[in-house]
Amino acid sequence: MFGPAQLLRLLHINRVLVRRGLDDIIFATHLFRPVGFLRHLLPWNWVPRQQSALSRGASIRLALEDLGPIFVKFGQMLSTRRDLLPDDIALELAKLQDQVPPFPGEQARTIVEKAYGQPLETVFDDFGFKPLASASIAQVHVARLRSGREVVVKVLRPGIEKIIRRDVELLYIIANLAQHYWKEGRRLRPVEVVAEYEKTVFDELDLIREAANASQLRHNFQNSPILYVPEVFWPETRRNVLVMERIHGIPVGDIAELRRRGVDLKKLSERGVEVFFTQVFRDSFFHADMHPGNIFVNATDPADPRYIAVDFGIIGTLNPTDQHYLAENFLAFFHRDYRRVAELHIESGWVPAETRVDEFESAIRTVSEPIFDRPLKDISFGGFLLTLFQTARRFNMEVQPQLVLLQKTLLNIEGLGRQLDPELDLWKTAKPFLENWMRDRVGPRSVINRIKYYFPRWADQTPDLPNLIYGLLRKANAGEVAVQLHKQEMEQLRRELRRANRRNFHSVVGAALIVSAAVLLGFDAPRPGNAWQAPLLTWLLGGVGVGLLLGAWPKDA
Repeated sequence: MFGPAQLLRLLHINRVLVRRGLDDIIFATHLFRPVGFLRHLLPWNWVPRQQSALSRGASIRLALEDLGPIFVKFGQMLSTRRDLLPDDIALELAKLQDQVPPFPGEQARTIVEKAYGQPLETVFDDFGFKPLASASIAQVHVARLRSGREVVVKVLRPGIEKIIRRDVELLYIIANLAQHYWKEGRRLRPVEVVAEYEKTVFDELDLIREAANASQLRHNFQNSPILYVPEVFWPETRRNVLVMERIHGIPVGDIAELRRRGVDLKKLSERGVEVFFTQVFRDSFFHADMHPGNIFVNATDPADPRYIAVDFGIIGTLNPTDQHYLAENFLAFFHRDYRRVAELHIESGWVPAETRVDEFESAIRTVSEPIFDRPLKDISFGGFLLTLFQTARRFNMEVQPQLVLLQKTLLNIEGLGRQLDPELDLWKTAKPFLENWMRDRVGPRSVINRIKYYFPRWADQTPDLPNLIYGLLRKANAGEVAVQLHKQEMEQLRRELRRANRRNFHSVVGAALIVSAAVLLGFDAPRPGNAWQAPLLTWLLGGVGVGLLLGAWPKDA
């Protein structure tokens, strides 16, 4: 189960936990409670220890910092999972700072030259060996290309992949133990949590992936007045070296400097909300690491400030179903329609299908109504998500990994927005955006967009239909087609036939209206002296439009 390297690492972890006074917490857990008596046999418990003045949350945070950057990043991710942790621990983990000492600049030179297969001077006119910034996965250097463009060069830490693999393997061992022996393990799915972390952290090791993320986000916000994304220099980018345009801006957390420059903080905070909801609901592609260290402000025009984003290693996406349910959840909560919130959780599969809607609705109302006694500007949007997840926990809501990055990003955006403008009414800012998005999803524009999207596919497949039908009929006639229909499949077939009949009916009616309009118009085109023909022409053209809509409208019900 443990190799020599893992065993040494595990011993180091135990030493750190003991030094931080966390052995009591370990033996108090459900897993180790049956062997709790063993703690009295441990040598460090033979003498009295000074009582720590630190809380358990602070002790855990310091222990993770002692264990190194990989555990720090895991703690940062866990801080967003309020469904897993008590509030006091989650709040402490949110304070974790991913700050580690830089590695030598000459070592960075070696890595870059190996990646390019040529001397540094053939690629860069100048390269700053003193790092501009340093984090757990990589560090950043300032440079200038031979073309004269100012750039930043992100270089992966040497040996980082080996370190991450070692620690992730240990996390898997701990997660498997928890899933088998902890009563909450099956519902909270700790193995999936570690798998999610593993995917995220290994994605960050591929700087080509990060460059692709940056390029996509730059495309999404091309010429946008609210967000600027730096350009990627692809010829100079490798898997462990990323070269991007160097940006100049004010760190968004430097409120004093923003005020000194006369930046419109109210507009800036509202634009932060707009950036988030545009990424999530328009593009379904959002920067999921929007903490203050990764966000800058272009204050060239203080009355019209613009965000600048950096560090695109963590990107989140939502599928259309989750987008729809999330938007509907927010809007139902805005209107205090708790029954709809409960129904949406069941429809989406976030809670079991057998959950009683009335009981779930009552639980949501109990935790939500006190919130509405406060001004909307004082209500936390991210807190609303946490409240929902914590309430749903009583109804066996399973953890939704696809929503974790969204929750983390929303908390970051909300904290940032209220730091810029304490009076920010996040709900008032977000509600019109969500309402417009929902209207576009279910209105006529949505139908037109769907027709435009699927028409090339229909046009491509239509010529093949006669041959496919002929081949199927030939095989059926030859007895080569075996049909086995079960009750559930029969019911599905009936539903499909009903849908097809409705589609055929609407298509026939639509075609009839179109043909009729064409025939009547062909008989007699409107002349200036025939005033009665104008209303008739309008009616006929309307019939054409109705016919087209009836023929094309998707009947999924």
